[in-house]
Amino acid sequence: MSEHRRAPVSGQAPLRPRNALSAVLLALACLLAPFATLASWAAHGLTDTGRYVRTMAPLATDPDVRGAVADALGEGIMREAGQELDTGPLRGTAGPFVHDAVRSFTRTEAFRTGWDAANLAVHDAVLRALRDDSTRASPVTVDLAPVLTRVKRRLTDDHVPFAHRIPVPHTRVPVLPADDVARLRRGYHVLDTAAFWLPLATALCAVAGTALAARRRRAVTAIGLGTALGGGLLVLAVAIGRRLTLADLPDALHRPAAGAVYDALTATLSTVSWLLFAFGLTAALGSWLTGRYGPRLASRRRARASAAPAAEPPPEPTRARA
Repeated sequence: MSEHRRAPVSGQAPLRPRNALSAVLLALACLLAPFATLASWAAHGLTDTGRYVRTMAPLATDPDVRGAVADALGEGIMREAGQELDTGPLRGTAGPFVHDAVRSFTRTEAFRTGWDAANLAVHDAVLRALRDDSTRASPVTVDLAPVLTRVKRRLTDDHVPFAHRIPVPHTRVPVLPADDVARLRRGYHVLDTAAFWLPLATALCAVAGTALAARRRRAVTAIGLGTALGGGLLVLAVAIGRRLTLADLPDALHRPAAGAVYDALTATLSTVSWLLFAFGLTAALGSWLTGRYGPRLASRRRARASAAPAAEPPPEPTRARA
């Protein structure tokens, strides 16, 4: 009798390592999902020059961004013209005109064209520095002389005093120092590799863990909850990253502009994070509901089918009369 009772236990014993392996694979898939999403966004969203320029293009009409750019350009023009205008009253007279003209310039179509061109030049220069391993890491610089030329032309057309005397040298504006280029170059190659392998590993772990699970419906519920948790953590990480990024800025006046840039760059990541959260919850809820109410509905259907009146038997054939 005791041997008969122990038989089911010995029959179920091989399932324990299988369930343990399934749990490990599902947990690994849930852990890798947010990192795979982050790596894919960074590799395919931030490193695509065309997509980057299209993402940044609407910011040319943002008031905070226009104000920050106008302040930077105005200070740069006055600094370049310091030797010509640093005579006291002349500088005080020209300064307000310069800043007003630059702010007016940021509302024109020429500024939007220059904005796209500047973003294209900066992004292309940074990418070439990160991808080119054959050269020694050097500072990334961009020439903003074309933008200054347009501003000078606008100032001259507005009859701003001494505008025609403002020099427009081909100054190389630093974008990234050499130390950051060397560090980011290593990170870029790691990111490029992770963007391919992490999503593939996540999918393989999810499929293998679900296939090995003794109760696959529970496995789907678990991976759905894990995916939703990963999406929620990504949403939280984007919000915390925004707060930390703005808190590190030394100039509080330009924080709204930096916030607008951060929101534009992370818009796709935020959308994908919310989609992961919604998809995970939907999958988990659907699996749980079908597991809880599916057998009941099936048993009710079978009961109704068995309780239904049997079809009337066909009429017996009448015997032919002799």
